[in-house]
Amino acid sequence: MANTTSAKKATRKIARRTIINKSRRTQMRGAVRSVEDAIKKGDREAALKAMANAEPQLMRAAQRNIIHKNNASRKVSRLVHQIAKLAAK
Repeated sequence: MANTTSAKKATRKIARRTIINKSRRTQMRGAVRSVEDAIKKGDREAALKAMANAEPQLMRAAQRNIIHKNNASRKVSRLVHQIAKLAAK
């Protein structure tokens, strides 16, 4: 348990940020999932639309230290590569 006033305040701040970060992480995962679902269905147009939503969310999450920036870049790269494969079919 926090003893000092500043430690107690820090605990409150962390609790507030955790709620916000969980929400952002959930939104990000949902956006990525929608891209993956469109790719599985083979619907390139839907995948591109979903990707237009997912990429900014991934990068925003990286900026806000919810995920690492390399992790976000890797996810974007892999999704774009999978969408490009759909065009080749």
